[in-house]
Amino acid sequence: MQSQLAERVRIQVEDEFFSVEKAVLVEHSEYFRALFQSGMRESTQKEIQIRELTATGFLIMLKILRGEYPLLSCEENLRAVECAAFLQVKSLAKFLICSLNSDNCILLYQAAAMFGLLDLFRSAALYIRDSYSDLEEYLDCLSPELLDYVESLIPSTFAAVGAHTPTFEFLEDLSRTICYLEETSNTWRTLSCLPLSASTFLAGTTTLDNKIYIVGGVYGYNKQVVDQSFCYDVATNSWSEFPGPQQLRYDITLTAQEGYLYAIGGEFEKTSLKSVEKYDMSTNTWSFVSDLPQPAAAVPCAQAMGRIFVCLWKPLDTTMIYEYEPQKDEWLPISTLNRMQSYGHSMVAHRDNLYIMRNGPFDDFLRCVMDCFNLTTRQWTSMPGQYMNSKGALFTAVIRGDTVYTVNKMLTLLYTIEDNTWKFKKERAGFPRSGSLQTFLLRLPRTDHSIAT
Repeated sequence: MQSQLAERVRIQVEDEFFSVEKAVLVEHSEYFRALFQSGMRESTQKEIQIRELTATGFLIMLKILRGEYPLLSCEENLRAVECAAFLQVKSLAKFLICSLNSDNCILLYQAAAMFGLLDLFRSAALYIRDSYSDLEEYLDCLSPELLDYVESLIPSTFAAVGAHTPTFEFLEDLSRTICYLEETSNTWRTLSCLPLSASTFLAGTTTLDNKIYIVGGVYGYNKQVVDQSFCYDVATNSWSEFPGPQQLRYDITLTAQEGYLYAIGGEFEKTSLKSVEKYDMSTNTWSFVSDLPQPAAAVPCAQAMGRIFVCLWKPLDTTMIYEYEPQKDEWLPISTLNRMQSYGHSMVAHRDNLYIMRNGPFDDFLRCVMDCFNLTTRQWTSMPGQYMNSKGALFTAVIRGDTVYTVNKMLTLLYTIEDNTWKFKKERAGFPRSGSLQTFLLRLPRTDHSIAT
C-alpha cells in the first residue's frame, strides 16, 4: 500500500490534467482516501476523471496543499468551497475560514450553506454579525433563514484587563477585574474578578474559543513568577487553573491556535529567554518547541490568514518579522526593516497586512509611527499620519472586522481600515483605571452585567 501511495496519479477535471502524488491526496482528502483504499478498480487506475468539479477549484486546492496563500476572486471562492465540500478537504476549508473579510464573507456564507461546510458557515456568520452595521446595506441578498441565523448570534465585545499582582482575601483589590465596553451606553462594566492568586502584571494573555487564558505574571519586589495559569470561561462565568510552563517566565507573549497555547520568550531572573513552549489542551501538558531566533521579552505577535507572526528587533536599527510554522516547528524569516529602535512597539494584523507600530525615546516619544508589511507582495509601506496620543493607546490595539479598537484611561478610539489606511471612526469612553492594559474580544452571554466600573 505504501508503494502505491508514493505513485503519482493523473486527475482530469474538465479539460485540464493534474499530476498529483497519491499520498498527498490521501492525507488531505477524505474523498481520495476512501477511493484509493477501497480496493475498487478506480483505486489502481493511473488516471481518474472527476466530473463534478471545476479545474479552477481543483487548482486552488493544490495551491493550498503546497502551502501557498492565494488571494481569491469571488468566482474562485465559490469554486474553492465547492471543491472543499466535494473532496472533503479540511485544510482548504480552514484556509477559507482564515481568509474571511468584509469583501467575501457574504459570498462564503451563502456558498457554505449551499455546500454544507458547517465550520465555514458558522465562521462567516460570526464575521457578518461582528460587522453587521458596516455590512447591513448588503445583506438583502441573504434569504430570511440565513439572515435570521446571523441575527441570532452574539457579536463580539471589546474587553480589557489592567496589570494586577496577586492579593490576599483580607486585602482584596476591587479593581482586579476584567471589564468590557458596552458601546450602547458608552460605559465600561465589570465582567469578572480575577482569582486572588492570578497576576496580569507581566503575564501573557490571550483568548481561544471564547475563553481567556493567563500565563506567567509576577508578584513581589523580586518579581517572583506565578507558576499556575488561569482560564476564564465566558459561557459559564467560571475560573479554572492549569499548570504553568516548564520554564518559569514572565513578560511573555501568549498566543493560541487550534487547541494549543504558545508561550513565547519572556524573562526569568532578569534574563531574556528565547525558548518557546506550547500547551496542548487535549492532554493538559506543556512541551518545548523551536526556540526564537534570539532571546526576547514582550514579543509583538499577531495572527494573519491563520498564520503566527512575531516581530523582533536587533539593536539598534533592524526590525525583523518571523513566521512560526507549526507543522515544521520552524521560525521562518519573512522580512526586515531598518528603523531606529523604539521605546516600544506592537503589531496587529488585518487581512494579509501586518501593522507594526512604534514610538521612541527621543523626539517621537509622544507619537506613534506605523509601518505596514503586506504578506502577499512582501512590500513595506510607511503609513501616513499619527495614530497614538500621548497616553500610548495604540499598544493595545485589536481588530474586529475592519474596525480597530485602541484604548487608554482617557478614551477609546476606533479606526476604520480602508485601502490599507486607518481613518478615525468614533470615540468612546476610556478605560477607568491607569496602567498598562491587555485587550481582546469576547462573545458575552445575553445576561445583564450590570456592574459599572
